[in-house]
Amino acid sequence: MAEVEETIKRLQASKGVEGIIIINHEGIPIRTTFPNEVTVHYASLVHQLTAKAKSTVRDIDNTNDLTFLRIRSKKHEIMVSPDKEFTMIVVQKPSDHCN
Repeated sequence: MAEVEETIKRLQASKGVEGIIIINHEGIPIRTTFPNEVTVHYASLVHQLTAKAKSTVRDIDNTNDLTFLRIRSKKHEIMVSPDKEFTMIVVQKPSDHCN
C-alpha cells in the first residue's frame, strides 16, 4: 500500500491535477483526494463508462483489452487506468498547449 500512497503523492504534485480516486472492481472508492460527494459521483460514472469501453474493445477484438482511457472536455481531462483489482482515476485541468 506504500507504493500506492507514493504514486498518489507524486501524481497529486503534478501540475494541473485536481484529484485522484482509486476504485475497486465493483466501482467502490477505496482511496480519494476529493470530497466524498465528488468522489462518489466520479466513481459511479467513470466505472460505468470504463465497463462499456472494456466491452467495446473486447467486441472489436476478443483478444484485446482496455489498458487506458482518456476523456477530455473544455474544463477537465479524466484519465482512467483500469487494472484487475483496482482502477485509478485522475482528474486534471486540460493543458493549454492543446487548446
